[in-house]
Amino acid sequence: MNVPYPVIKPREGFADAYRAAIGGAFVALKDAVDELTFTVTRDGLVEACRTARDQFGYQQLMEIAAADYPERPERFEVNYHLLSVTENHRIRLKVTTDEETPVPSVTSLWPVAGWLEREVFDMYGVTFAGNSDLRRILTDYGFEGYPLRKDFPQTGYVELRYSEAEKRVIYEPVDLPQDFRNFDFQMPWEGAEYSLPGDEKAMPQAPGAPSPAPPPSAPKAAEKKPAAKKPAAKKPPT
Repeated sequence: MNVPYPVIKPREGFADAYRAAIGGAFVALKDAVDELTFTVTRDGLVEACRTARDQFGYQQLMEIAAADYPERPERFEVNYHLLSVTENHRIRLKVTTDEETPVPSVTSLWPVAGWLEREVFDMYGVTFAGNSDLRRILTDYGFEGYPLRKDFPQTGYVELRYSEAEKRVIYEPVDLPQDFRNFDFQMPWEGAEYSLPGDEKAMPQAPGAPSPAPPPSAPKAAEKKPAAKKPAAKKPPT
């Protein structure tokens, strides 16, 4: 059967066994297209990851991804994608947090989490307690803001360009000049706000108004007169 998603063979009884193993760290479980997502508490995240690795064979941390929901009190979701090589199975662990509360780092379990947590920090501003090298990794030095937050402006706050005068790259506030752009969102049959050449012909005229003067005509080339016929030569008398 063809399906639009990777087929993952479910692990019978795993969900219940893992839920019992993590105890109070469990918050919720979602099963969609045979993919399991466990929502856990922030304080229980590290132990939940350790349990998944040591007791259930999820050896690899494949990715840490975040999502932003500004309308929620804890606007950020941080997702940990785990892979079991021996069982050929994947699960996802999820925690939520806000702009101020840090998430425990899992670098003690998977050193690769150092870079993955830095990416989430760089894009969303989520901090990770226990990460000893939490620096920006994708944006430039001195970058302001967090680009993947929903309230981050699409144009950013600053733009950079090479200054020929200073011989270096400089930062300036974003400036989007629109001098040569006139946006008209009216429908074509509603009429535009500007006039095009020839539109004056369609303007209604008051009764008795003079007709517009015709355009000047191009001068005609001078007509050539036919050449005069030469008289026929007379024959000499014989």
